[in-house]
Formats: sequence, C-alpha cells, structure tokens
Amino acid sequence: MKPIRDIDALGLGRKILSGAEREKLRRQKFQQQKEKGYQQLAELCRLGEYDAAKQLANRNPSWKYEIICGIVMEKIEE
Repeated sequence: MKPIRDIDALGLGRKILSGAEREKLRRQKFQQQKEKGYQQLAELCRLGEYDAAKQLANRNPSWKYEIICGIVMEKIEE
C-alpha cells in the first residue's frame, strides 16, 4: 500500500493512452466482437435457424459474414 503522501489526489488512476494504443485496443475489441458474432451465426445455423442467422448477419454488416446454404461465409468485397 502506498503512503498517503505518494497518492496523487488529482490523478485519474490510469494512464492516458496514445493514439496508437487506442487504435490497437479498438481493433482488438472489434475482432472479439466479430468472433463472437461468428459463433452466434454458426450456432443459429447449427440449430437450423437460417433466417435468424441471415437477419443477424444483415444487422451487423461490419462483421462481413453472410449465410449461404446454411453455412457462415465471409463476404467477399468487390
């Protein structure tokens, strides 16, 4: 435990992130969301809920997934 004299009462308690660090965290968070989305889509397809999976994929275009014949596929950008 720190002595009281070493505690900065005006500090926020965490360091300020640089732009590059913020961008890295943003990319990591997006990748985690994309992977979680894939898992949700795959589970819906496994359960036979293809329409629900298509709706979920359409509501989240940033994931770049589509449902083709009951299979989760990554969209190909043209």
